[in-house]
Amino acid sequence: MLINKSRDQLDNLEKAFRHTGNLLVTTFHYLALFIIGAAIVWSGVHELLEMLGSGEMTIDDILLLFIYLELGAMVGIYFKTKRMPVRFLIYVGITALTRMLLGDILHHHDNPGMGILIISGGIFILALSVLVIRYGSSKFPAPPSAKFDDADLNTE
Repeated sequence: MLINKSRDQLDNLEKAFRHTGNLLVTTFHYLALFIIGAAIVWSGVHELLEMLGSGEMTIDDILLLFIYLELGAMVGIYFKTKRMPVRFLIYVGITALTRMLLGDILHHHDNPGMGILIISGGIFILALSVLVIRYGSSKFPAPPSAKFDDADLNTE
């Protein structure tokens, strides 16, 4: 009888620790997402104000704003679905390489050299990876996972 009571107390203690741990992890998770989202918005607004202050916008500046938009969308999707959209990271990479490509062409328009081929190859590889990910996710969908929500904090 004493052993059963001790086991029950240990089970209750374990449930309390699990509940507290889940609460702390969820709190940290949302706090980190808010900080990342705020940093993206702050950086995007800062860049936009600099662009407006200079009196001109280049295609390079517009692509930078697209990068901020893609990062913000990625955080928003993660908030809603609890899944990291890897494709968005690849889109950010493609946009960043496109910015590099345009900068290389604008600054070295006389003799751009191998830089154009290397950057274009990188864009092509990233585009192929998006194709592979989309094909793989349509042919081999992920099993429905248990969505983490506040119900998971109740361990009873």
